[in-house]
Amino acid sequence: MRVFSRLALCVILISVMLAGCAKPAAPQEPSGPAPSTAPTFKVGIMTGTVSQGEDEYRAAEQMKARYGDRIVHVTYPDNFMQEQETTISQLTGLAADPDVKAIVVCQAVPGTSAAIDKIRESRPDLPIVVVVPHEDVKMMEGKADLMFETNNLERGNTIVQLAKEMGATHFLHYSFPRHMSMELLAQRRAMMEEKCKELGIEFVFVTAPDPMGPDGIPGAQRFILEDVPRQVAQYGKDICVFSTNCGMQEPLIKAALQEGAIFAEQCCPSPTHGYPNALGLDVEGIAGDMPKILEAIEAKIVEEGGAGRFASWPVPINMVFLRAGVELAMQAVEGKIQLNDEAAIKAALEAEAGVSMQLNKYSEEGNFWLAVMDSVIFGK
Repeated sequence: MRVFSRLALCVILISVMLAGCAKPAAPQEPSGPAPSTAPTFKVGIMTGTVSQGEDEYRAAEQMKARYGDRIVHVTYPDNFMQEQETTISQLTGLAADPDVKAIVVCQAVPGTSAAIDKIRESRPDLPIVVVVPHEDVKMMEGKADLMFETNNLERGNTIVQLAKEMGATHFLHYSFPRHMSMELLAQRRAMMEEKCKELGIEFVFVTAPDPMGPDGIPGAQRFILEDVPRQVAQYGKDICVFSTNCGMQEPLIKAALQEGAIFAEQCCPSPTHGYPNALGLDVEGIAGDMPKILEAIEAKIVEEGGAGRFASWPVPINMVFLRAGVELAMQAVEGKIQLNDEAAIKAALEAEAGVSMQLNKYSEEGNFWLAVMDSVIFGK
């Protein structure tokens, strides 16, 4: 009986094994949440490098952390004026990937327009979101699906008004011909000059070296460090200094603090734009935590005797634009919204900013949105 039992058992086991080979058993249902059915398309992002625009570069990193391989991030060259073909190549390279279903550009340096034209030849319906267009605004309005920029026209009033509240008697505007050929920047300068007259402030314009010129960013920064003391010596400490260039913000803040001048806002208002490096702050451990970064900046400004004379916006505006642009592009690709949905645009921007924002359209027929928010005066 024992031998028969063993034999029978072997037959049963062999039968089961053969049955298993003939027809696999149905897989068990997962015990956890059901797998995501979200589309696996990608979004391409092009930003500057850390030296040209750290906020937007970090924002792209944040979106990469949020969405992983669904984000493809490339950068345009630091010397973008002389290397426009590289910019065009970077953008067209993103569009060449069929999995990339939308592109977000921040900042849209020269070459972006030509790249969009090339992309439209093969992918006319690819959603393209443009942040801070450097080329002709009216032309870009007809090429991009959605555009964002700080309301530089309104800031022509608000920055000077803020400078007045901070005690400014003079307003010093640093720029160079390339920037002054940009319509919005030129109009803002004119509005600043007009607002200064209205408020009894003397407007001073100084032509600085173009960071895209032969001496590059180091030469432009050196000029600022050397020129601010000269201007303060001539006009007094109640002079508010301002520059249109991102690479000049750090030396401008540093020189203003050393000389006792006033600094109302950066060209691209943000707690992280220029302040940490100018003040020697290590914010790596609190990266992305704007309240803590603001506290650290305020403590240092007060310690150095600049209370009430330095300000910025509470969050990095270009970071907000880029992150919101990615979210809006994804929703558009998924068919949840249209990129001209004003309510969706405002909701996305305010969700990324964490504060309310005032939005205005550049023109009724376009989809170019301009934004402003209130400033934070450190130590006040």
